[in-house]
Amino acid sequence: MNQGKTDEEWVEPDGLSIRRLRHSRKWSPRECIAAISRAHRIASGLTESISPDLLQHIEEKNERVPYETLCMIARGFECDPIDLMTE
Repeated sequence: MNQGKTDEEWVEPDGLSIRRLRHSRKWSPRECIAAISRAHRIASGLTESISPDLLQHIEEKNERVPYETLCMIARGFECDPIDLMTE
């Protein structure tokens, strides 16, 4: 993701919720990233995903990401992006 963009809304995902969802599906980080990529490709026709490092930073540190990235992750889990945000 291009983190240099200034016109995007940045959000703080709930890393623990994302990790719980990944574990409930028994996905490794690699399988999770593949599911996110697959869902994004189906929804947009674009081949794009997140990096393993970004997934780790989100899960462990609630790394801020553009809302667009959060939407991509939510598509991979088939949920609403709002469900993946910190309160």
